Amino acid sequence: MPKGRGHKGRSESLALQGGVATLDWPPVLRGVAVRELAWLAARTLRRSGSFKHLPAPPPPPRPRHGLGLFGRGVGSARTAMELHILEHRVRVLSLARPGLWLYTHPLIKLLFLPRRSRCKFFSLTETPEDYTLMVDEEGFKELPTSEFLQVAEATWLVLNVSSHSGTAVQAAGVTKIARSVIAPLAEHHVSVLMLSTYQTDFILVREQDLSVVIHTLAQEFDIYREVGGEPVPVARDDSSNGFPRAQHGPSPTVHPIQSPQNRFCVLTLDPETLPAIATTLIDVLFYSHSGPKEAASGSPGSSSITFFAFSLIEGYISIVMDAETQKKFPSDLLLTSSSGELWRMVRIGGQPLGFDECGIVAQIAGPLAAADISAYYISTFNFDHALVSTTVWGQGSCRDTEAQEGAQEVVPVRPGS
Repeated sequence: MPKGRGHKGRSESLALQGGVATLDWPPVLRGVAVRELAWLAARTLRRSGSFKHLPAPPPPPRPRHGLGLFGRGVGSARTAMELHILEHRVRVLSLARPGLWLYTHPLIKLLFLPRRSRCKFFSLTETPEDYTLMVDEEGFKELPTSEFLQVAEATWLVLNVSSHSGTAVQAAGVTKIARSVIAPLAEHHVSVLMLSTYQTDFILVREQDLSVVIHTLAQEFDIYREVGGEPVPVARDDSSNGFPRAQHGPSPTVHPIQSPQNRFCVLTLDPETLPAIATTLIDVLFYSHSGPKEAASGSPGSSSITFFAFSLIEGYISIVMDAETQKKFPSDLLLTSSSGELWRMVRIGGQPLGFDECGIVAQIAGPLAAADISAYYISTFNFDHALVSTTVWGQGSCRDTEAQEGAQEVVPVRPGS
């Protein structure tokens, strides 16, 4: 189950008739149970008597600044790190744009009727080239085979990292786990996909690589495998039989990058209000198409890029969209942090990256972590995308990235770097 994120001691003020009610959001406990209870309480108040106009409280914002536990300055002696292997077995697919009409019905079912599909892990990302789908086995059953649907061979398992400090439990961001998870896996030639959402960050590894993942990370993490919704400790195997030592790749792999001019929003909403935006969401996903996107050509002169990511995972919704696209939606239903910050994108790859190459996420997330810059990271079937806050875009690594993109230079991506 995804772990929520919140700021300890943060208060959200909600306007009421005749006064102001202040909700103190406590540290988020494992399984986001506290946030669920707080949201349910506010929803109940909103539906009763004089409190019927109480708006739905926003979920706690993600702490996107500073490295905290997994970066500099916090000793591991006071903190326990947990790696959870979730129950989802995920397939990764690419849906070609010309075939969208064939999949509109099953996609609407997965988007708006998860109880009918029984899909608990659903992610749909529109890029200039195609639509990337990440779905669990139940969701995969809903998608008919056709010439328009390309399916990655592997089945992927979903990992989630959290940290314990005292009684508080928090999920860790992409940059925070760059050195602790992503880089060590790259050194052991484990390819990963990333899916950042408003609530948390998921690491996807191929099922066949799980034994290597456990062996590589067992010294740094308490590892649990979710079984029937309950965490079961994974036995720590101190032997190294059968596992090669970490090795650096023989040569760098070079990929171009782009930094389109879009400003992106990262949002969530109360699942109960999803029907209220259904018409707009269908229009944006299925009918608001322009021609072949300029950005798909890899031209550094491209001013913007089409990118829209929707995920519904274990009942939690996350949306990443262009700030201009956000204007199409009702402003009172989409929820974000109080700062309402916007995000710039770094897009990695001039040609499809494939699934066997290691170290791409590490190469991007590592320098951002070293510069104390937090990020979202979303992998798609062909390319990777990092989102960095506009408030830090001109600093350090981000400024260098933009200069490299404008000069049509490339960033070397080294496995295990």
